[in-house]
Amino acid sequence: MADLLEARASVQVVEGRAPDRTDVVVAAFDRLSADAVTALRAVTAEIGRPIVLVTDRIEEGGLATAVACGVVAILPRSAMTDSRVADSVRVAASGTVYPPRDLLGRLAEHAERLHRETLAPESPSGVALSSREIDVLRLMADGLDTQEIATELAYSERTVKNVIYAVTDRLRLRNRSHAVAYAIREGVI
Repeated sequence: MADLLEARASVQVVEGRAPDRTDVVVAAFDRLSADAVTALRAVTAEIGRPIVLVTDRIEEGGLATAVACGVVAILPRSAMTDSRVADSVRVAASGTVYPPRDLLGRLAEHAERLHRETLAPESPSGVALSSREIDVLRLMADGLDTQEIATELAYSERTVKNVIYAVTDRLRLRNRSHAVAYAIREGVI
């Protein structure tokens, strides 16, 4: 990342964490995992500057967290060029950042889902599902097994199993397939 940015004359790369010499932080991760979020929070607390995030995978919950950490631009790692990163850094440094439309759309969808789940959590059957339960059900519907769900959500396998058990027991569902079918029928996923 430093090599890409140093190739541009208008961008100066500062090694390490130097809050007095830093205008923008560029953070690159394969995916926005729990460790990545922890790193973003630490950088935000220490430096407090806008962040340009370079990543290939970011989930809904991670998107809101990233924005809360001061991420002002998200670039897909697969489509990254030196000019694209440098342009994002310059825009972030200027303070005139406008989030891309797709980011705003995803944030709006996330806010709508949070509203449905927390402010109006009653589903037609009168049973509410937490955001954690919905995330697990959505990944189950995508065909992921328990270990893959745990990795994706940065939970332990035991936590995922407990979530699945809680949903199936509370809603009196027979198995994982029945739970996914229920969530689809209720419009939750």
